[in-house]
Amino acid sequence: MLLAGDVGGTKTLLGLFERGEPRPRHVASRVYPTQEFDSFTAILDAFAHDVGAGIAIDAVAAGVAGPIVDRRARLTNIAWDVSAAEIARRLDTPRIALLNDLEAMAYSVGVLDGGELVVLHRGERRPNGNAAVIAAGTGLGQAYLHFINGRLLPVASEGGHADFAARTDREFELARMLRELYGRAEVEQVLSGPGLVNLHRFTHSDRACEAVSGLAPADQPPAIAEAALSRSCANCAEALEMFVEAYGAEAGNLGLRGVATAGVFIGGGIAPKILPALQDGRFMAAYLAKAPMMDLVAAMPVHVIVNPSAGLLGAAVAAQTLA
Repeated sequence: MLLAGDVGGTKTLLGLFERGEPRPRHVASRVYPTQEFDSFTAILDAFAHDVGAGIAIDAVAAGVAGPIVDRRARLTNIAWDVSAAEIARRLDTPRIALLNDLEAMAYSVGVLDGGELVVLHRGERRPNGNAAVIAAGTGLGQAYLHFINGRLLPVASEGGHADFAARTDREFELARMLRELYGRAEVEQVLSGPGLVNLHRFTHSDRACEAVSGLAPADQPPAIAEAALSRSCANCAEALEMFVEAYGAEAGNLGLRGVATAGVFIGGGIAPKILPALQDGRFMAAYLAKAPMMDLVAAMPVHVIVNPSAGLLGAAVAAQTLA
């Protein structure tokens, strides 16, 4: 049996899979609120209790929201360490892969079917080209897939913490606000749930907003998006428009950096929830505005991943390569 994990700052998914070519077969999965546990192994114990202890695990792969160094990860948005050695001891298997969460999601790209993808831009896919994945959620993740020896191999990055590249006068004003708040302006401070809250603060200039009145910061992003999509708040609508344009621009940047002629994939929890905004033309206009490389990015297909468990599925694919 394969055990897959998708460990985020907000929630953690664990799943059991059986081997299957090319896509592992889902057996059981559970979702756990990450911050209600003091360690990943505590969640493993809860999962064993929920699905039945004593199942023999052949291999484990877990995507975690943070960089992996020496088979150990420190999560970016929660004070956890996750160690491959500790997982191996707990589950009695040496076949453990700790992956960056976007690296794990990237493993799913080759096995997703048409119903799990929404086309934003058809482009002209090159089957022997590279690909890339970008995903805004609690944070912002990015990964590359390099075409090597006939297959796409995921490569992790921490590109979400790179500097935010302002393109317009309004975005330069936003970058100034972010520098004042955080000391520097990074992409994740714009393209994430907390980033949407930053944009809301910027477009409202500290004016009150009914859409988020009384809500905790973690509950504000969906409320802002709902008010924007319904056009019930003009300043929320501007915040979401800025978010979408910055998302398109950064997706195009990622495509250029990875020469992603096999496609750019938009993952994460936010994209499916704001799909109408991604489809209104702003995202692709910003994505394509890459002169003198516009022809190159125009040839790159762009898809939104609408399978909410793509990270878990990708981890299962990675575990299958170990077993």
